[in-house]
Amino acid sequence: MSAAVTAGLAADVLARAARVKLAIFDVDGVLTDGQLLFGPDGEALKCFHVHDGHGFKLLRDNGIAVALLSGRRSAMVERRARDLKVAHVILGCDDKLGALAALLADAGVNADEAAFMGDDWVDLAVMRRVGFAATVANAATGVSAHAHWTAPRAGGRGAARDLAELLLAAQGRLDAAYAAHLDAGSAQG
Repeated sequence: MSAAVTAGLAADVLARAARVKLAIFDVDGVLTDGQLLFGPDGEALKCFHVHDGHGFKLLRDNGIAVALLSGRRSAMVERRARDLKVAHVILGCDDKLGALAALLADAGVNADEAAFMGDDWVDLAVMRRVGFAATVANAATGVSAHAHWTAPRAGGRGAARDLAELLLAAQGRLDAAYAAHLDAGSAQG
């Protein structure tokens, strides 16, 4: 399993992924497909992929803290974060780089021990600051040039799960996590 996830990746990419203790995710365009849907009363609706949710659970179960960092405030995201037991959530921030510093302090990790997955230009400063920068297959123009790794799937379509599996594979934990699911059921994310 791990060999398939890490095949063809440079040693530097794997070394960076192996150091990660905190995985931070943008929301719109990473955990969602980026569309903003509005209900009849003006409420914003978002669609999340269950694979990403289970990826968060896998990270937590294997000692990697999970955080959300978004420029938008959303009741739907707050609910999803609670459902997934995301420990660190910053929503509605105008200064993502400043918010990153708060997340790192709160989690007790250094920037080189953090991964961030973003998809748009507003994410670039954070991507350039963390030890492992990731993006989605359908990122905005120029974003992948600042990523150490690009997920094979698009935002809202399992890209966060791809990152979770890569981090676990680089840390030698993916195969055991997979094997644990062969004989025992586990709650889906």
